Amino acid sequence: MTCTQDCNQGRNCTCAKRQPTAPEFLHRAADIMAERGKQYDKPEGERSMGKCVAIFNLHHGTKLTEAQGWHFQQILKDVRLFTRAGFHQDSADDCIAYAALKAEAKQKEAA
Repeated sequence: MTCTQDCNQGRNCTCAKRQPTAPEFLHRAADIMAERGKQYDKPEGERSMGKCVAIFNLHHGTKLTEAQGWHFQQILKDVRLFTRAGFHQDSADDCIAYAALKAEAKQKEAA
């Protein structure tokens, strides 16, 4: 696919002249989450944070929640996004995905 075709589709554009829109960032993050879920976890998507915080809590005697774990990751990506020169696509993509995962986890806590 050429850059023009990518840009016309509105996804994964590598053309330096065109800036992605907010909905395109959301779509990209969703695509990345689905792909990472297949690679690392389960076909239904990324769901490793529950296990991570459980192990962390065992080691440190804390009560970190899954939503707090996603928030921690989001803060990490924000630090990388705002402290690097230029624009760091991976940090932006992950921060968006972590926001959605954090919202999902927080909703489960309220149920």
